[in-house]
Amino acid sequence: MLSVLSTESRDIASEDDLLQIKASVKRIAALLGFSLVNQTKVITAAAELARNTLIYGGGGNCKINVLDDSRRKGVQMIFVDTGPGIENLEQAMKDGFTSGNGMGLGLGGSKRLMDEFDIKSTVGVGTTICVTKWV
Repeated sequence: MLSVLSTESRDIASEDDLLQIKASVKRIAALLGFSLVNQTKVITAAAELARNTLIYGGGGNCKINVLDDSRRKGVQMIFVDTGPGIENLEQAMKDGFTSGNGMGLGLGGSKRLMDEFDIKSTVGVGTTICVTKWV
């Protein structure tokens, strides 16, 4: 059975908020015993998704959950914005696609770094991305 052991919620409204999210994720991943490689993967995904939430979603929120499914522990991050949404999710997931000035690696790269990745987006309503990494 999946349990949420703890939750932290962080607003995403400025560059300083991105740093706070990275610090929280780093602390949690280290406490859970992630290897340095997996800590880096989780922090990188958090940074990319938080930046996307700020830049493309106009800001939002990140919820960081510590999970336990009785076999393992993990960290889950849920990014929510009420921005313009993503018109073409399939295209947005492809490496090299960007609607701005970025390299176009954020969504696809984050998916590859994490064990679980789910995205829901509605044009004119916003986007929710949920990612999980297990120890």
